[in-house]
Amino acid sequence: MSRRRKKKKILIFLLTDMEKNASILVVDDDKEIADLVEIYLVNDGYQVLKASDGEQCLQTLKEHPEVRMLILDIMMPGIDGLEVCREIRKTSNIPILILSAKAEDMDKIVGFGTGADDYLTKPFHPLELLARVKSQMKRYTTIQLGEEQQPASKDEIEIQDLTINKAAHVVKKNGKEVALTPIEFDILYLLASNRDRVFSTDEIFEKVWNEKVYEVNNTVMVHIRRLREKIEDNSRSPKILKTVWGVGYKIEG
Repeated sequence: MSRRRKKKKILIFLLTDMEKNASILVVDDDKEIADLVEIYLVNDGYQVLKASDGEQCLQTLKEHPEVRMLILDIMMPGIDGLEVCREIRKTSNIPILILSAKAEDMDKIVGFGTGADDYLTKPFHPLELLARVKSQMKRYTTIQLGEEQQPASKDEIEIQDLTINKAAHVVKKNGKEVALTPIEFDILYLLASNRDRVFSTDEIFEKVWNEKVYEVNNTVMVHIRRLREKIEDNSRSPKILKTVWGVGYKIEG
C-alpha cells in the first residue's frame, strides 16, 4: 500500500472515530422537540446536551468545550437563536444548524446571515435531520484533523492578498487569519481551486452541501455576501470573488 493511500485510510479511520460519540448541543424551549431530537441523535451514536434558552446555551458551551455542533431554535425567551448565533460566531466556527418553525425565505436568509451553516424547518423528517448533522460533522471534523495533522505551509493557493491553505483550513489576508465558517471556507476553496470557471448557485450548493437543489433558494447568495465581507477590501465592489450576472460566481486567475 502506498504511503498516500495508507495516510488516507488512517485519516478516514480518525474521522469516523471522532464523529462517533461526538457531543451535540440541542437548544429549544419546546421540551418535546428537544427530547425528540435527542432520541434521534442518541440512537445514531451521538452524545447530547440540551438547553432551553439562549443564555443557558452560551453558558453550556463555556462549560462544555467538547461540544462539536449546535442545533438551534430561533424563537426562544430572552436571548433568541439569531443573537446566540451572532455571539458564537465572534469566537467559534462550530457548525450551527438552525431548526425552526420559521419557514419563509427571508427567515432563512436572516439565519444564514447571522452565521448559521444550515437551516431546517419544522416539522422535519428525522432522516433528513441526521443527514444534515452528519454532513456538518464530517466537514467540521475534517477541518479539526487538518489543523492537527498538516503543516500550514502545504497545499496553499494564493490569490491577490489571500492565502488559502486547504490542509489546515486556514485563510489569511495580508498575513492575518480570516475567521471563516466551514461552509464559507468550502465555497471559497471550490472557486479558488477552479479559477476563471463560473459556478452557478445551484452548482455551488450541490458541491458544497452535497445535496440536490429542488427549489429556488438564496442560501448560496447569503454565504457569498458574508464571504465577501470577510475577504474583500470593499464587499460592494469585489476584486476577488466576482459575480457573472445571470450565470453565477467565479474567482479570476
